[in-house]
Amino acid sequence: MGLDMYLNARRFYWPNEEPKIDEIPKGYHVRRIEVEAAYWRKANAIHDWFVNNVQNGDDDCDSYPVTRDKLKALVDICKRVIAEPEKAPELLPTADGFFFGGTEFGEYYFDYLNGTVEMIENALEKFPDNWDFEYHSSW
Repeated sequence: MGLDMYLNARRFYWPNEEPKIDEIPKGYHVRRIEVEAAYWRKANAIHDWFVNNVQNGDDDCDSYPVTRDKLKALVDICKRVIAEPEKAPELLPTADGFFFGGTEFGEYYFDYLNGTVEMIENALEKFPDNWDFEYHSSW
């Protein structure tokens, strides 16, 4: 058990559009494709950022749409904290929670900040603008 966090990329298809997927039997229409674009485990500061900046403060394990601008803002704040570690408690604080992991600003914290930058930048590059993003957590 613990805090698991997912950023999914989704693409919806109109009835006249056909994705290139060989596994779908002929005659059936794909309505959407969903791909796990990023995954975190017990990255409570990142989760807290999503709760406060995307979920309107509701930590309810529901799914929430996330704009590309919001994802870029998260990358920017992670990069700023990586460059100025002393500002971590102010800019990207950790969050307590049942099975949320540690709240220290140590090696693990900075590892998941670096991982966040890499995963989100990669997702924004790989998924074109006709894909949407959604954040979901469970604990």
